[in-house]
Amino acid sequence: MRSRHPALGGALIAAALAVMFSTPALAAGADEAASKFAFLALALVVARLAGFVERFGQPAVLGELLAGVLLGNLGFHFLEGMRHDALVGFLAELGVVILLFQIGLESSFSSLRRVGARAFGVAVIGMAVPFALGLLVGPILVPGASFDAYLFVGAALAATSVGITGRVFRDLGMLDSREARIVLGAAVIDDVLGLILLAVVTSLVVKGGVDAATIARIVGQSVLFLVGAVVLGRLLSPRLARVLARVHAGEGMKFTLLLALGLALAWLAHEIGLAAIVGAFAAGLFLEPAYFDDFEEPEIVQEIRPLLGSLGEDASNALRRVLDRHAERHHEEMLGPLGYVFVPIFFIYTGMQVRLELFARVDVLLTALALTAAAIAGKLASGLAAGQARKWVVGWGMVPRGEVGLIFAAIGRELGAIGESSFSAVVLMVILTTLVTPPVLGRLLRRDIAAGA
Repeated sequence: MRSRHPALGGALIAAALAVMFSTPALAAGADEAASKFAFLALALVVARLAGFVERFGQPAVLGELLAGVLLGNLGFHFLEGMRHDALVGFLAELGVVILLFQIGLESSFSSLRRVGARAFGVAVIGMAVPFALGLLVGPILVPGASFDAYLFVGAALAATSVGITGRVFRDLGMLDSREARIVLGAAVIDDVLGLILLAVVTSLVVKGGVDAATIARIVGQSVLFLVGAVVLGRLLSPRLARVLARVHAGEGMKFTLLLALGLALAWLAHEIGLAAIVGAFAAGLFLEPAYFDDFEEPEIVQEIRPLLGSLGEDASNALRRVLDRHAERHHEEMLGPLGYVFVPIFFIYTGMQVRLELFARVDVLLTALALTAAAIAGKLASGLAAGQARKWVVGWGMVPRGEVGLIFAAIGRELGAIGESSFSAVVLMVILTTLVTPPVLGRLLRRDIAAGA
């Protein structure tokens, strides 16, 4: 019999798991491998249960983030250890790389290119306005701090993390919308501009001036990577696919080719200094279904095609179109199981980094709220460059800071430019922009979907 209270049942299951994982053996870290297995089991179950927020019109990613916040603040020694565990952090990074790879596969390079000018305008405004606001409000919010601190606060406000926004667009089936294409394109450009801004700010703090050679190198490497990834990828991928198909044309080789290309581009982007997710997105963007024509069709398609002749003409044609569509999208669907496993871990892990005790300090909280307001206002302003697209959707799509803002703030702290209070306020700003975006963006998108229905 189906439960009438799935949320309550899910909560009881999660509570039972949490109690089990607080046992002395796990708390003491008796077996490192076993403890990680236990955490992954907990994270996956909790992530699925957190999907109940969709019943209230909220995207599933919000539930996963809030579930991570809960797990990270339960006070169990076992969970606290997982919050700082390097392997869990790597699996979370793998999750967001897979997510952006999937988004790239589901996106069209030609349609993304058509909004290139708009995306560039959104990225530039989305960097310049928050950075300027950071420099303006910094002296007001943190009086007496150095100008170096205000520079890094402004840089943290200027950053954008596309993982959360991309997940919301994808969950609602809106990746092919003009707004999604603008946001995705702007996020890639934003990453390049963010590198340049970070180099400029770091050079000003460390050397007292701008190192033009460093800036030129960053720009050259970034442009070369993005152009080379798409151009060379389109030239070499079909040839590589044909060679591997001759070795073995089955699904295993096709899956290996897909995943290897995505991870290789993620690694190369990281080596250049870009975010790994930019490389994964670029890999997905240049891979076309036609590149896999030399591989065998999915097994289910092979089994059904011989039956087409036994059906009527209309039914046969309809089913043939379905099978063709399935075969065409097979390379995207193959990554689905990986996404179910690793993508939620990223959002659970991100939520676990939230320290609720930070909210107890009134001075830090007020500063964080003011920074959050400036961060949101600055990114909403970027929507003005979106042209005919829905400006609010584009603006809110650029709001999340995620790990990018944290990296900027962490570098400022390491250089001694940002004190603990300012760093905590920036962390809270990142948390708030990360948590507020999914429900707002989801509401805007659902309203537009309903209006167009």
